[in-house]
Amino acid sequence: MIIPLDLLISNNSNAYQLTNAAIKRALQINLAGDDELEASKSKVVSIAIKQILTEKVRYRLES
Repeated sequence: MIIPLDLLISNNSNAYQLTNAAIKRALQINLAGDDELEASKSKVVSIAIKQILTEKVRYRLES
């Protein structure tokens, strides 16, 4: 499975924040492309969630 479920279960962050970060990252991947997406032929949202959970991409809250 593309989404690391063990990291998703152990994730202590806010689900709403994680969802927003995944949406924004998926949009970035869709517009600019990503090597991981082309190599694995997976769904954009799955790649975005995986990158956030494995901390390949970090997100922060803007106030």
